[in-house]
Amino acid sequence: MVLNLDALQKEVISWRHHLHENAELSHHEYKTSDYIYKTVSGFPGLTVTRPTKTSVYAVLKGGKPSAETSRTIAFRADIDALPIHEEADIDFQSKTPGVMHACGHDAHASMLMGAAKVLSERRDEFSGEIRFIFQHAEEVTPGGAQELVEHGVMEGVDYVFALHVYPYENAGKFSMRAGKMNAAGDDFEVKIIGRGGHASTPELAIDPLIIGAEIVTNIQLIVSRKLPILQAPVITVTKFNCGNSLNVIEESASFGGTIRSHDAVVRVQAREYLDQVVNGIANTHGATAEIKWDLGCSAVHNDSEATEITRRAAAKLVGEENVIDLPEPMFGAEDFAAYSEVVPASMQFIGVHNEDFGKAYPLHHPKFKIEETALQYGVNYFVNIAEELCGE
Repeated sequence: MVLNLDALQKEVISWRHHLHENAELSHHEYKTSDYIYKTVSGFPGLTVTRPTKTSVYAVLKGGKPSAETSRTIAFRADIDALPIHEEADIDFQSKTPGVMHACGHDAHASMLMGAAKVLSERRDEFSGEIRFIFQHAEEVTPGGAQELVEHGVMEGVDYVFALHVYPYENAGKFSMRAGKMNAAGDDFEVKIIGRGGHASTPELAIDPLIIGAEIVTNIQLIVSRKLPILQAPVITVTKFNCGNSLNVIEESASFGGTIRSHDAVVRVQAREYLDQVVNGIANTHGATAEIKWDLGCSAVHNDSEATEITRRAAAKLVGEENVIDLPEPMFGAEDFAAYSEVVPASMQFIGVHNEDFGKAYPLHHPKFKIEETALQYGVNYFVNIAEELCGE
């Protein structure tokens, strides 16, 4: 079913503007979750709880008699923002200094709130159970998803679904993929400890900057020479710090970065090889190394049957020609993996660009913005899934 959301659309947009203006960081989504809790608590037939201090969990039981085929499905939206100062040219910029919804979680939440309202008002047309998860702390490791799984939100669930905004396709298009979708994300911090000295006598020092630079260069050989090319991860060093003086060789240097991988075996191998490279080169030069790992979420795997359900839901809205196949998995990390590890899952992408915007700014960019007509497609998408699985 394609709903006429002229009235609801204004409400969904107003919810999104409120969430955008009042952006909050991971584990600090107090006002955000309070707003969502109060809003969805006003919808009929929903049982609304707070599994954690900054998340919201709503359950809708269908009014139709349950049959043997009755299903329990779950929809998830993340609600946290990022530590980014907003530069988007919109009239509802974030009022929180240095914090912005640069990944579209405000849109995710408002679309799911809209779906919750529609489905709650039509609850007598459905059997089974529909769960709405407004999840905290997606943007930090290990992520709020695992915490909610441990609280039991996936118990008895047959399928779980999510949408993520996608700035590289226009509103009215969906991008989809079965199988490998998003990568596991593991961060590393390395400290090289050498021996400091004066720049005029480098032979008396053990220069951690030179050693660190050699390590950073050789880390790239892990991907090109140590791992199968079709399963190869992305290893990126994103920072390097060593000293502030032009005539001093510092005692230590530090650098860090991230490994993104789709294969579980390669994920472990990449960390092992990085340890070998760091320690091997440091030892060769008489330095020592300390490595700290922050292991993130696993890779997202989209179940093939769940993906076909989402494909049909999207095609009903925009036509099959506007449901685009993603040829390759993404290397961005996403803690929806915690759900996809325990329940057949499908997380897909909804286009939010408008050609009038000009350049499409990526996720996590200070100028990121969305075309809000996309919100109605997101609401309809969740409703269509519910109709197929719980409206029989």
